Amino acid sequence: MNYLFYISSVVAIVATIMVITRYHPVHALLYLVVSFLAVSMIFLSLGAPFVAILEIILYAGAIIVLFIFVVMMLNIGSEAAAQEKQWIKTQTWAGPTILTAILLAELLVLMIRGDSTTITDQSVPIKQISFSLYKEYIIAVELVGFLLMAGIVGAAHIGRHKKRYLHRFLREKEERESVKL
Repeated sequence: MNYLFYISSVVAIVATIMVITRYHPVHALLYLVVSFLAVSMIFLSLGAPFVAILEIILYAGAIIVLFIFVVMMLNIGSEAAAQEKQWIKTQTWAGPTILTAILLAELLVLMIRGDSTTITDQSVPIKQISFSLYKEYIIAVELVGFLLMAGIVGAAHIGRHKKRYLHRFLREKEERESVKL
């Protein structure tokens, strides 16, 4: 089963590189979902199905929905419909579809074989986890919360911004195009 781990790792690395290099945020979000699914497959191939399911539920589910919601808020305007039609082209969906198909094939192989390496069981009490989060790292946890809230408030502010300030070169271009019509 080592080869399934390596295939998932390569898919995760490729998808993460594609997240970083994409210009359009929706393209990056598609590859981010694939990256989270690949990390989930890594955990599944190591014999940790609970962590794999948590990865899908928490990251690929909740956080991506939040990201897509913020991106949708930022795309308010008349240009959004034309931009969304451009995003639906085949080249947008081909890469994530191929990487997801590889992960699906891996999942089928894992399900058919049924044997996987297991991670050694070490039970950690919930009390110890909560003490480490809210005792030693309380400042970090609170700062991450503030950072997420600031990002959401900033995205909401940018999305509601109605004033249109154009650079003088863009104004001249817009005036020339309106004269042509």
